Amino acid sequence: MGVAAIYARVSSARQREEETIASQTAALVAHAEQQGLEVPPEWVFEDEGYSGATLVRPALERLRDLAAQVGVEVVLCYSPDRLARNYAYQVLLLEELARAGTEVRFIHGPKADTPEDTLLVQFQGMIAEYERAQIAERTRRGKAHRARAGSVNVLGGAPYGYRYIRRTDESDARYEIAPQQAAVVRSLFGRYVEDGVSIGELARWLTEQGVPTASGKTRWDRSTIWGMLRNPAYAGRAAFLKTGRPGGRPAVTRTVRLQGRSASRHPATRPRPQEEWIEIAVPAIVSEETFALAARRLEDNARFAARNTKEPSLLQDSWPASAAATPTTAPLPVPAPVSSTTTGAWARTAGATSMGRCVTCGRCEQTSSMSSSGHT
Repeated sequence: MGVAAIYARVSSARQREEETIASQTAALVAHAEQQGLEVPPEWVFEDEGYSGATLVRPALERLRDLAAQVGVEVVLCYSPDRLARNYAYQVLLLEELARAGTEVRFIHGPKADTPEDTLLVQFQGMIAEYERAQIAERTRRGKAHRARAGSVNVLGGAPYGYRYIRRTDESDARYEIAPQQAAVVRSLFGRYVEDGVSIGELARWLTEQGVPTASGKTRWDRSTIWGMLRNPAYAGRAAFLKTGRPGGRPAVTRTVRLQGRSASRHPATRPRPQEEWIEIAVPAIVSEETFALAARRLEDNARFAARNTKEPSLLQDSWPASAAATPTTAPLPVPAPVSSTTTGAWARTAGATSMGRCVTCGRCEQTSSMSSSGHT
């Protein structure tokens, strides 16, 4: 009797709750018995809640390691799209397992023993990839339509200061103000707008007061405060599509190469322009005027921050080119000693410093001319 391994996968929480993966495993075990294959309990690999569009899946990783180290005669899978949704990933896995001497069999799919079967597997992989893209596009458009209709359930959760009330048969999902957290939010905006307290001081103040964060932590980060001050939901306008993923994979930067890390396969999330946001009405915690004042101060802080060099300051570019060419590590020239009558009268100019000499002010020149003419 041969030995086989089983791989099953479901991608959504709904499928996991309906125990779809259990039905897959039961069908695979029954198929193995019909084929006269023995399945050890530790050779049953299940990925619950993992997308087939990625290869980073815990159970799949263990299966690939097992096939490479021990050797597996047969791997049973329900269908090609359970192994991977992306056709290229299907080919990669099938070729990798074939090199290890492992045969992959699908209950609902061709055996891939003949060129015709291989072609059919390829078509099935491309169709599965198309279906995935189609589902993603329909989901995106459906969420955008519900957001324009004022549905809160597209947001999925509520920020600090609110409670997210799930949709029921009688009512839609909604935001509900949490009184204690809302008082903290009002204090944050008031201290930031009216008292001029910095974001760092606000974070330290909340940490010292022992106020828990939304996740229950006792330490507040500046980024959390910064995000709260920018969130239009507190002014009664929750925003959908505030961020997005631009096309293309992230570039492998020099820092990533030096640290020996690999760039993520998924594009980084970037903020969208405000005109692309879809606003949904929710209960307001602060007034529109307070939120606008906070936004104005955040904008001013970003514009006049010391690290910001996009806009020149008053003193920027005032140093002459000759001075800029002088190495910064070179010691500054020391002026020659002067009499007490001229002490403190020396003045350095940018051009004189770059030339390594000092220029006297008008009083020093007058004193020098008086000495040369014999006057004391």
